Amino acid sequence: MFYRVRVKDHIRVPPNLFGLKRDEAILKQIREEYQNHISKELNIVLDVEKLVEVKEGVVIPGDGAAYFETTFDLITFKTNLNEAVLGRIKDITDFGAFISIGPIEGMIHISQTMDDYVSFSKDKVLQGRDTKRTLKVGDLCRARIVAVSYKDPMNPKIGLTMRQPGLGKLEWLEEKEKKKEQPQKEEQSKQKKMKKK
Repeated sequence: MFYRVRVKDHIRVPPNLFGLKRDEAILKQIREEYQNHISKELNIVLDVEKLVEVKEGVVIPGDGAAYFETTFDLITFKTNLNEAVLGRIKDITDFGAFISIGPIEGMIHISQTMDDYVSFSKDKVLQGRDTKRTLKVGDLCRARIVAVSYKDPMNPKIGLTMRQPGLGKLEWLEEKEKKKEQPQKEEQSKQKKMKKK
């Protein structure tokens, strides 16, 4: 999910940026340091929304740069365990599917794509043996986050499942909803006929 996060930090503005307006120079440095930053605390920083407060700058002897205690808002993308996400299948391999969720990719193991025995074909399609459902590149799916690892901060691992109720390829969910509605419509039709008699 997307979040607005307020951060307080001392921002170093080097002498080569002294020609810019103070806030412009500080924003440039914040973007350089924080934008596209990935960490367990902030997850993925997408952008700097705004400066909230900038206190008076301090120059440290021997450094030449100015340091400003600054409060600013960041827009971040954070993955939460058990969160349902919507994404598009980006790639399919013999061991599962990769799905784009926001600015990152998650992986759905082949065993977690559907409640069926699933096989992989050379044309990059996963197909259920009994249901004949297929999953291919470009399909829009709803999945649940079941694992998040920031062991390698530059390449977080997101594990997903589509085997729970309400999850899967959107077309599958629409089919299931139509099947649920059919008996209700038939029952309503029977009741109307009985009332007429």
